[in-house]
Amino acid sequence: MSFTQESFNRRDFVKVAAALGAAPQLYGARAGMYVSLNGSMTGGRPPWPEFARLAAHAGYGGVDVNLGAAMKEGVEATRALFKELKIKPAVTSLPIQVRGDEAAYKAGVAKLDEAAKFAAAIGCPRMTSVMPAASDTPKAELRKMIKERLTAVAEILQRSKVRLGLEFLGPLQFRTRQPHEFIWRMNDMLEFGKECGPNVGLLLDSWHWYHAGATTADIVAAGKSRIVTVHVSDCPKMPPEQVRDNQRALPGEGVIDLIGFFKALKKIGYQDGVSPEVLGRVPKDAPPEQGAKMGLDSTLAIMKKA
Repeated sequence: MSFTQESFNRRDFVKVAAALGAAPQLYGARAGMYVSLNGSMTGGRPPWPEFARLAAHAGYGGVDVNLGAAMKEGVEATRALFKELKIKPAVTSLPIQVRGDEAAYKAGVAKLDEAAKFAAAIGCPRMTSVMPAASDTPKAELRKMIKERLTAVAEILQRSKVRLGLEFLGPLQFRTRQPHEFIWRMNDMLEFGKECGPNVGLLLDSWHWYHAGATTADIVAAGKSRIVTVHVSDCPKMPPEQVRDNQRALPGEGVIDLIGFFKALKKIGYQDGVSPEVLGRVPKDAPPEQGAKMGLDSTLAIMKKA
């Protein structure tokens, strides 16, 4: 059985719930790290809010929030959804492209306060934004522009006590496809975030952490306050020049020290979502519930070992 945004309905969902056995909320009610469903595991299907229902019935403790769709549903409906499903809203994307043109950036900023208030109101005071590893613009010039914009963004988010996690991109493919290298190392991105605001830290992705040459000691040094959210995947053993972002492995299938990764997170007291983001691993024709189960089972297995 597979889903499309047009065809998925309540009857389909009941079938999915039965297929999954209405799995228990393994990490939903307890304090500490929990696994959150990311759209990469399901091909972006089904649409919100059925996506959240799929997460709950698959046994996830949380779900990555589609901010635009949730805002259309409204604060009360969204809060009621999470209460009904007994899962947590893990994280959502910053609804602004900080590298975009000035007009688009300003238009996004004008709506950001409303989005931040909504995220805080539904219990999801965490947003993320991807930073480039290279650019056509010289590093000093790009750094100045992005820092100015992120500082303004952080100030708006801070009014609602929303944190922002910046994602650094580690693989060589990202660092070399444009002429000017930008920020791709974990510690450099951490320091950059600190310059932008007290509520700015990292989206810590094990894939990029590994390819950027970061260590478990770097995680411990960053501390709980600067790790906003976590993504997890694994990598087969291969030369750096052959690594492609959409050829990831499930946790436990590759060579990344994920046990050490999770032990470091536990050491700093990290207590938010861990989203498996295993690009390219789930078959394109696989039904969403299959991808969801693959992500959950593999991530829980590593977390339990750690």
